[in-house]
Amino acid sequence: MNRKLAAAVLVVGGVLACTGVAMAEPAAANTAVAADPDAWRFQVASYGWLMSVSGSTTSHGQTVDTNASFIDLLQKSDSLIGFMGYLEADRGPVGVYADLVFTRMGFTTSQAAYRNPVAGLKLSATANAALTMQMFIAELGGVYRLARWGDDGSGSTTLEAVGGFRYWNVNLVGTFDALLNADTTRFNLSRSGGFALADSGTTAWVDPLVGLRLRHQLAPNQTITVRGDIGGFNLQNSLSWQAIAVYSYDWQLSGYQIAALAGFRALGVNYNSGSGATAFGLNEVFYGPVLGVSFRF
Repeated sequence: MNRKLAAAVLVVGGVLACTGVAMAEPAAANTAVAADPDAWRFQVASYGWLMSVSGSTTSHGQTVDTNASFIDLLQKSDSLIGFMGYLEADRGPVGVYADLVFTRMGFTTSQAAYRNPVAGLKLSATANAALTMQMFIAELGGVYRLARWGDDGSGSTTLEAVGGFRYWNVNLVGTFDALLNADTTRFNLSRSGGFALADSGTTAWVDPLVGLRLRHQLAPNQTITVRGDIGGFNLQNSLSWQAIAVYSYDWQLSGYQIAALAGFRALGVNYNSGSGATAFGLNEVFYGPVLGVSFRF
């Protein structure tokens, strides 16, 4: 199995295994599951997010524009990895949840453009990845039911408030042509063979967030969920937002419920810190389809 096929198995295989999504918020339980309103209900899921990227990154004061679809990353990157998972526990109108995303993406020179202020220094076209982005996002929060319309069967609609925190942990590594006539001292580059590597190190921050989640039951076993939130509020030079829409189709089995999920997720962030040679920035929109299966009991 080559690296690209392995990457496809890691990213898409998780889709076929099991999924739910912070985005794929829990499907509305049918009357058999929700008979006791005071009982705890749990959702455990993993999901695949077929992520595309558009925006720019800054490391050591140098900016690289990025623009790549999931297909581009899958076909041309040897560094595409992704693991995602979601947990939620609800009791009555109150719930808590956790959403985890880990990804490592490699961008070639056709997907990343370096804003080159130094003559002779440019992203390497011969490396496997001219820019590698490794990112871990952990979202922890709670939900509270604000209103419910309709009965417990087909046609019911639920509106919930969402609040919590989104933790970001990001590392950027740029691979440049190591040209002797280039002034690389200002980039804090380390050389290996014919390449020069600029590693941003790990940058981490936390965004508070607030939002709304709307769930509408189309039929006893079909639900549409829409969620939106905004975070950061420039408290730490960060502003983030998220929009999600997911359709779920569920089957009630003995003691638990399984649901297939399909939808779309977009997550945007604008974070900047430092200045000059120490400047770091992540100004990106991550977007694409989500697929998976969730288990609720």
